[in-house]
Amino acid sequence: MQAVHNIYIHILVMGAVSYLIRVLPLTLIKKEITNRYVKSFLFYVPYVTLAVMTFPAIIEATQSPVSGALALAAGIILSLIGANLIQVAGACCAVVFISELIIGKIV
Repeated sequence: MQAVHNIYIHILVMGAVSYLIRVLPLTLIKKEITNRYVKSFLFYVPYVTLAVMTFPAIIEATQSPVSGALALAAGIILSLIGANLIQVAGACCAVVFISELIIGKIV
């Protein structure tokens, strides 16, 4: 038996789930959260979500996953030694450009 795929049903379910995720905490939690573990968890959720969406894209955005991984490593190292965002972004772009040139000549 073939399942019925109605795009409007999918959009409705997606919208309802997105809405409930945002509304339920507002309606169920009336007082301030005092548990330090829950507060810590909620503080880091946006950063983890951004990292989960960004890191695979870094590797897959280039022609070769090796150049993406090299740029990721360069960005991490530069940020750890205190480089600002413009310096890190520029260096990562340069690493991708140079590594793509080298990989293109090898292959």
